[in-house]
Amino acid sequence: MDYKIVTDGSCDLPPELCREKQVDVVPFYVSFDSETYQKEIVEIPIRDFYEQMVADPTTFPKSSMPSVQDYVDVFEPIVREGKSIICICITTKFSGSYQSAMNAREIILESVPDARITILDSTINTVLQGIFVLEAIKMYEAQLPYEIVIEKLEAIKSTGRIFFTVGNIDYLKHGGRIGKLAGIAGSMLGIRPLITLKEGEIFPSGLARSRKKSLEKVYELLWQYLQETHAKPETYSICVGYGYDIAEAEEFRKGAVNYLNTRGYAISETELPKYQIGATISVHTGPYPLGFGVIRKGI
Repeated sequence: MDYKIVTDGSCDLPPELCREKQVDVVPFYVSFDSETYQKEIVEIPIRDFYEQMVADPTTFPKSSMPSVQDYVDVFEPIVREGKSIICICITTKFSGSYQSAMNAREIILESVPDARITILDSTINTVLQGIFVLEAIKMYEAQLPYEIVIEKLEAIKSTGRIFFTVGNIDYLKHGGRIGKLAGIAGSMLGIRPLITLKEGEIFPSGLARSRKKSLEKVYELLWQYLQETHAKPETYSICVGYGYDIAEAEEFRKGAVNYLNTRGYAISETELPKYQIGATISVHTGPYPLGFGVIRKGI
């Protein structure tokens, strides 16, 4: 095949899966002191990142987007092999990663004018971006032509949604995201916000007084969307996104399968994969985000 799929570190797909599927990932950077930045996964494993967050809840880490040179370093060998590139980036509402990729594209075109490099603003992020990337891989494996893959990806990205909750609102406030969620207040009361991401932005979707209630409401948000879109397991991809607590994520997934099955939406645990949310997003959500990514399948 004459093209390759590239994405940025917001996709939060396991490194071993990216290697298996031959997806090149351009990582984000993360810092706990605002001075020393490390490449996520490459220089600081995600588990180490979460353990540091949990150990010191008063220190709020920061993330930084990939540089133009980071993208050039990935694009150039692919182009030199004579292959085209489809690069899928995190929503531009959250990061300048897309612009870094666009600038890298211009640099490559100066030396290789006939290179085909398409940069897509996915309008989504984290594990939802991950299953969007996997849709692109399925199309590649089905040997769909380059232009058709781009067309289909553009057609499905607006169907992407994330429904999730967090442990508390401290990180959202510190990261400046709370302004986007007008009406959420009272961290001292232990209120858990319900949040929806659609078309690149986050929106408030309710409040809950406990973790248990918030997770139940996340099930409800997913179910409402599946009904609105007349979704079926064969037409939509769903995954669970989680932070530090793997055991809680497993229970959440089992509960989701049971919740959906009792409502006639036949899905198994293997059809509902779980992926760990990476540093790019968890610097804003804290160590305990939990929810779903859902998007219409491309083929």
